[in-house]
Formats: sequence, structure tokens, C-alpha cells
Amino acid sequence: MITNRILLAWLFFLTITLIVYVFYNESKFNKENQPKSFSSTSDFSGNGFVAKPFHIPDSLSFAGEPLPLHISDVRERVDRELQINSYLHSSTLFIMKRANRWLPVIDSVLQAEGIPSDFKYLPLIESALLNVVSPKEAAGFWQIVKPAGKEYGLEITKEVDERYDVVKASRAACAYLKEAHRKFNNWTLAAASYNRGMSGLQKAMENQKVNSYYDLFLNDETARYVFRMVAMKEIIENPERYGFDIKEEELYTPEVVRYIQVKETIKDLPQFALQHNTNYKTIKRLNPWLREDYLPVKKGKTYTLALPR
Repeated sequence: MITNRILLAWLFFLTITLIVYVFYNESKFNKENQPKSFSSTSDFSGNGFVAKPFHIPDSLSFAGEPLPLHISDVRERVDRELQINSYLHSSTLFIMKRANRWLPVIDSVLQAEGIPSDFKYLPLIESALLNVVSPKEAAGFWQIVKPAGKEYGLEITKEVDERYDVVKASRAACAYLKEAHRKFNNWTLAAASYNRGMSGLQKAMENQKVNSYYDLFLNDETARYVFRMVAMKEIIENPERYGFDIKEEELYTPEVVRYIQVKETIKDLPQFALQHNTNYKTIKRLNPWLREDYLPVKKGKTYTLALPR
């Protein structure tokens, strides 16, 4: 009986020892093989990765309107967005790559419509320059909902959705921003209203008896909205300052296309693509506003299609 107890005790001791040994070595292996990420302002000490905050510029502005950085919470809100977007490496990196392709197109529309160039950063924070659809069914780079899109002149049907046409959607957004600027006489408030809505922002200003975006107590999304644009503007205009070293050849370039006028119904877009020495995937990629595999054209209507040159 005593011998059996001693044997069981030894087996228990050896089992515990083995478990401790395995856990120790697994932990050591994981620690030694931990993937490390870094930016240009980060370094490695004996304890591993060290994240360092990026310096907040002495002055920042949006659409020619300066940010009151002397207000402590304004400075902290800028700080938050700068650090988040600087250390959100892969996401911001791909936004910068896409921006090289699309910002010149968007900026040309803004200039033609008399909208400050800084608004080209609005679709970056809305959609990351991807044709996504939000839970509220806002679509395209500018995240426009159906009622607003139709109100500002976009065609939105089962077959055609111009919210996905970057030029036409940019013009619709400009129409809204001009109306908002007439209402608020301030570009920062016009930008905030793009998120909150003109009536919602006006009601908040009246209730709180202030007329500055930076004095308003708002829901988190709208409170961050302008600061996110300012941070993205600062990072894209000064990439190396925020740890991004992207060679020109690594940026996405504009598509080289030619345009044709379509005045008659296209019953079969895949076949139409083959007839024009391309394929259906390319047609859809260059014309994301085409929502079906056919295009009905009403009498007197003309569509412009982009094709690879």
C-alpha cells in the first residue's frame, strides 16, 4: 500500500514537472518569434517594441479655417486621429496608394465647382476610396444615400447607380456642400453636416447656443469627423513625417481609358465587352455604376462608358 502511494506521488510530480516544462518552452518560443511592427519613429529596446507618439504640428487648418489648437480638448482630438491613422499602417497605406489614382479626379471636380480642395479628403474617411455600402445603404466613395443622391441629380435604378460614378457623385457632393456652406457660412460646419445632416447640426447649435464646430458637444462620430479629415490630410501631405516611406512606383496610377457614347440598349454586356476587345470584368471595374449585365437606354438618353485604351 505504501509503495503504491509513493509510486503515485512520483507520477504526479513528474506529470506536473512535464506540464511546467512544456508551457515554459512554448511561452519562450512565442516570445522569441513574436512578429514586430515598426514605424520610422519607433525603436526596439531590451523589452521589445516601443511606440512613440507623433508630434502635433504647431498649426493646422481645414479649408482655410484654422483649428483652435490652444483649446486643450481640440488638441487632444487632433492627437488621437493623428496617432490612430499613423499607426493603422496597412489601412492608411492602401488609402495613400488609392489616393494617388483618385484624388486628382476628385480635386478637379472640386475646383470646377468652387469647393475647397481639402474636401477631397472627405471620401477617404467615408469609404477609404472603395465602392462600399454602409449599414444605412449609403454607397460609393462619397457614401451617398438614395434619397440624397436623387435629390442632387444622380440616377439610381436597378441597372444604373451613379453614386458609383466618381465624377458624378463628386458633383452631387459638391452641390450638397455648397448648400451647407450657404446655410452655415463656414466650411468646417458644412463638413460636419455631411455626417450629421444640416438640420441635425443646426438643432445642436441652437440648443447649445454656440456657432463653432469646436464648441459643440456632438455624438462621437460627428465629433471626430473633421479631425479625421485633418489627420488624413496631414499624413498624406507629409508621409515621411508619419513613418510612411512609399516609392512613387508603388502608388496606384490612374487607369488609361477611352470613352464611347452609348445611345442604344446593350442587352448583353459580356458580349459587348468582347466586341470591344475587353472582358466583362474590366467593363464592370471601369464602370462600377453599371449594376446589371445589361444596360437599358431610353430614347434620347446617352451614357458614357469607359473602356481600356
